[in-house]
Amino acid sequence: MITAVELGLIYAVMALGVYLTFRILDFPDLTVDGSFTTGAAVAAILITNGVPPLAATAAAFGAGLVAGCVTGLLHTKGKINGLLAGILTMIALYSINLRIMGTSNLSLLRQDTLITPLRENGYLGGAVAIALFALLALGVKLFLDWFLHTDLGLAMQATGDNQEMVSSFGVSTDRMKILGLALSNGFVGLCGAVVAQYQGFADIGMGIGLILVGLASVIIGQAIFGSRLIVVSTLAVVLGAVVYRIVIALALDLGFEPNDMKLISAVLVVLALILPQWKVFRRLPTFSSLRKSNVTTAS
Repeated sequence: MITAVELGLIYAVMALGVYLTFRILDFPDLTVDGSFTTGAAVAAILITNGVPPLAATAAAFGAGLVAGCVTGLLHTKGKINGLLAGILTMIALYSINLRIMGTSNLSLLRQDTLITPLRENGYLGGAVAIALFALLALGVKLFLDWFLHTDLGLAMQATGDNQEMVSSFGVSTDRMKILGLALSNGFVGLCGAVVAQYQGFADIGMGIGLILVGLASVIIGQAIFGSRLIVVSTLAVVLGAVVYRIVIALALDLGFEPNDMKLISAVLVVLALILPQWKVFRRLPTFSSLRKSNVTTAS
């Protein structure tokens, strides 16, 4: 269960990236499945070639930024549907990731990584590791809280709410979308780098279906903890990622197989979307706020 909490806090970084596009920009970005692996691949290949782990992790963040920019440019300048733009980038990244790693699986078990000190000192699976991963997740959360209250962040929120209105005030919605997609996939790439170092390898298929995990974390978190304010909403995403991992761990303990995890994730998302519409749950503040948020996003 402690391992589930650790993974939940790490994947919260990815979930916050998904939150930025899904909730703030109202953009269905599927680049996540590819940019996550890109972050892991970049970090892994750099570490195996002697680059310091911190610099390799920063490079993974930069690679995610580039991936998000490509999707943004395809959508805004190429006039390609947002969903299709994300799919095109995700497909292209599969080949690019293979090129980066040179193989379908790259081991980091004999390399010094950011996780090595925790593993060598026996801190993994304990309070120290949980505290450090919590600091990482909260650091990204606090950055998003700050950014979304700046002029740029407010313009990005307005772009997601009403493009026509904000463009009439002279705001470039294209730039807001590109910036939002870049930041989102930067966080996803960062998460991929940390996950690769945590599990000791980067694999070409590690990002498949990850958008579902991100959506589950966002929707479950906001359904349970609420989503009225940005500060509360981002915290709900972090907690939702942890809850999601705990549910997955419990499902495995109950006898489900790892191959069933995608199905369980889909069921969790469906339940989180349907339950707020039931009369029994509409009276609860968190569920009613999530329902209003879903209606606003859909409009």
